[in-house]
Amino acid sequence: MKIGQKAPDFSLKDKSGKDYSLKSFKGDYLAIYFYPKDDTPGCTTEALRFTEDKAKFKKLKADVVGISGGDEKTKEKFCRKHEIDLLLLSDSDFTVSKLYGSFGEKTFMGRKYKGIFRNTFLLDKSKKVIQVFEKVSVDKHSAEVLTAIKSFNE
Repeated sequence: MKIGQKAPDFSLKDKSGKDYSLKSFKGDYLAIYFYPKDDTPGCTTEALRFTEDKAKFKKLKADVVGISGGDEKTKEKFCRKHEIDLLLLSDSDFTVSKLYGSFGEKTFMGRKYKGIFRNTFLLDKSKKVIQVFEKVSVDKHSAEVLTAIKSFNE
C-alpha cells in the first residue's frame, strides 16, 4: 500500500460477530492498524494506548480499527482481559492483511515464520492512503498517529 492509493475494501467481524467494511467508517480519517496477535505484550500495549487516546481520535473525527488473526472469541477475551475499548477485527485467514501488504515472512530469534507485520495505514474520508507507518513503536504509536492527523488538519 502506498500513499495516494485507494484502500482495498474488506468485510471482517468484530468480537460480537458484527461485520465491518470500509463503508462502516464515517469519520474524516481512519487509522487501520495491523498487529501480530491478540494478548501478547506488544499488542496489548499498543491497543491500550489507542484505547487511552480514543476521545482524542473522536475529537479529530478519526476512527481507529485494529486487525489481526484470531477469531471473534480471541478478540472478545483480549478486550475483556485488558479492558480494551477499541474496535478489533478478525482476519483469521489473513486475506485482508495480505491485501494491505501486512503479512509475510518474519524472523524472531533466528526462526522464520509467516505473520502479520505491525503496520498502520491512515486513510482520508475518501478512503485513500495518506500516510503509512511501518515497524512502529507500540508505546508511542497512538500519539504518532494523532500527530499525523493533526498535521493534515493544519
